[in-house]
Amino acid sequence: RKVGGKATPQKVKNSQAGLASRAKGGKRSQRKGADGERELAAILREYGYPIERGCSMSFGDVPDLVGLPGIHIEVKRTEQVRLSEWMAQATRDSKRFRDGLPTVFHRRSREPWHVTMSLSDFMTLYSAKIHNFPRKEISANGIDAKPTESNSGTAGQSIP
Repeated sequence: RKVGGKATPQKVKNSQAGLASRAKGGKRSQRKGADGERELAAILREYGYPIERGCSMSFGDVPDLVGLPGIHIEVKRTEQVRLSEWMAQATRDSKRFRDGLPTVFHRRSREPWHVTMSLSDFMTLYSAKIHNFPRKEISANGIDAKPTESNSGTAGQSIP
């Protein structure tokens, strides 16, 4: 309560407890994210890829994980799903690191891993790897597509 416009000792104590709780929550969240990176790295290694983790406290200075040729890996291990925000981050980082198509690997507790990427990037991978069909050129808005003869259907980087 406020008494005469001033903070009471109880209010100060509650405020300090709230800050400590938020700090613990932030550390818990960072630990959960690092655990998610280790977990996903182990799974991708089982598939035979030489996955390496970036520094867990790099704050975007290095990618979360590297080792999938042609794919920028953004890892999210959280309960709240914010795909648009995460894809925007993956897109920015993939341009900055020049390490492949922006892709978000994410999962919530007690759920399997999911992979999110743009439809045009997915079709690039699918057409080049699975069917080797000529792919369509996509306009800037990602909606209009025109077939092209000059495109052989190969992705920008080789996907083993």
